[in-house]
Amino acid sequence: MTARLDDCFSIERLRIAARARLPRPVFDFFDGGAEDEITLRENVTAFQRLRLAPRVLRDVSRVDLAAPFVGTPAALPCAIAPTGAVGFGWRGGDVALARAAAQAGIPYTLSTSATASIEEIADRAPGRLWFQAYILQDKARLADLIRRAGAAGYEALMITVDLPVGGKRERDLAHGLAFPMKLNPRNVLQFARKPAWSLDMLLRRPPAMPSLAGLAPVAADRKAMKSVAGRNYDPAFKLDDLARLRDGWQGRLIVKGVVNALDVDAIVGIGADALVVSNHGGRQLDSGIASLDALADVLAAARGRVPVLLDGGVRRGSDIFKALALGAAGVLTGRATLYGVLAGGHPGACKALEILRDELARTMQLCGADTLAAIDETMLRTTSP
Repeated sequence: MTARLDDCFSIERLRIAARARLPRPVFDFFDGGAEDEITLRENVTAFQRLRLAPRVLRDVSRVDLAAPFVGTPAALPCAIAPTGAVGFGWRGGDVALARAAAQAGIPYTLSTSATASIEEIADRAPGRLWFQAYILQDKARLADLIRRAGAAGYEALMITVDLPVGGKRERDLAHGLAFPMKLNPRNVLQFARKPAWSLDMLLRRPPAMPSLAGLAPVAADRKAMKSVAGRNYDPAFKLDDLARLRDGWQGRLIVKGVVNALDVDAIVGIGADALVVSNHGGRQLDSGIASLDALADVLAAARGRVPVLLDGGVRRGSDIFKALALGAAGVLTGRATLYGVLAGGHPGACKALEILRDELARTMQLCGADTLAAIDETMLRTTSP
């Protein structure tokens, strides 16, 4: 395991290692997006359209990657984004990610659809913890989850607002994916090709999703063209409902899934403490704007009233640099750290953060920025699509 991770000197190498150890339906669940996956690809290529214009003759013998991050200093300008069902890719993967975040000095966000409970994460991986709440139709369940997060010491509540209904994830439909995972004629051969993963799931049983326990199991419905996401979520949730959640939560409120500047004033007005520019990693609405392309308008509408974070497409430390240069207060890492934990558990998650940290520090030195505050838009140029 160690030798393999030592060979993973980029996030893409971690992705390849994750793909090698997982059955195809499982890997595709984590790796895939909606429909033609245009938005999934655009999140990445938007960063590639930006070029760096370094400043020279500056002292960059030492660089400082620390800065305030949503009210509290962090060792890196990033947090681990909420990612669901991680334990199906690596047993105990949620705890592994949370521990890696704590050791790196950055926040970790626990997803409603995680395979670890609110209390387990707080007990086994204490650090800066955020809880991401999906808006469940079962409002009593939602209220209880938020109450438990507060009681367990989570400093922030993240409300994801871009998932009124689930997207059409065609990779999941093709595999007939279900949670809990089950064998069917379309995936049995794929599972058989990965006996280590399959035997573990068979002998120890698939992990549960504690926050969703008792809700109806979900499966891809090929006839109705519905994937596994969004089945228990509330499409009627609106601004007034968000305001009531704000009033009932004593910690920081982070609103994730904002890409249109017209929504910013209202969300800031009800008391949000931070915004996350995100299109859900391209997993719900296809042909949506890339997160990086939406950043400038959201920043302009926010007018410095709250920090604006970026989620989606971060695969390199230079991507973090570019987001900061455009004015983001930091980024969330979703697939980048997910590939790490899927490839190698806790050491893999640490490896992913190590790669991003090293690449960000190196990019800062090569661009003439010794602190995060020294990174600005003068160091960027835009290429033609």
